[in-house]
Amino acid sequence: MIKVLFICHGNICRSPMAEFVFKDMVKRAGREQEFYIDSAATSTEEIGNSMHHGTRSKLRQMGIPFTDHRARQITIDDYEDYDYLICMDRFNMSNMKRILGEDTDHKMYSLLEFAGLNRDIADPWYTGNFDETYEDVVKGCTALLKKV
Repeated sequence: MIKVLFICHGNICRSPMAEFVFKDMVKRAGREQEFYIDSAATSTEEIGNSMHHGTRSKLRQMGIPFTDHRARQITIDDYEDYDYLICMDRFNMSNMKRILGEDTDHKMYSLLEFAGLNRDIADPWYTGNFDETYEDVVKGCTALLKKV
């Protein structure tokens, strides 16, 4: 089983969006049994909170199913438990390394690096632009699915 953990700052906008977009892609590809997919935060600010209403609205608009989601922070065990730890931006990559330590097993990635892009996925918490974030998440998740 391929275990994928998407990571952003609060685990209420970008990482749960990527989690549910990727779950939908995997299901549509008939590969649902091959994957375990989840998401987490690098901060403690939103722990226990549900997805941002903008993320829920965008997923609904795009016909992407989702379940109840509660923000959680990454833990040391996540490094051992997951094959891919995928961040939305450089700031969270730095925080993830601070929490988990160095990436000796080469499991840490930026989502857009799978699409050959060297840039961050903008945080819609600050930009308010869930459309742009969704487009980038789809680019990254599509490329990730091709890789694995």
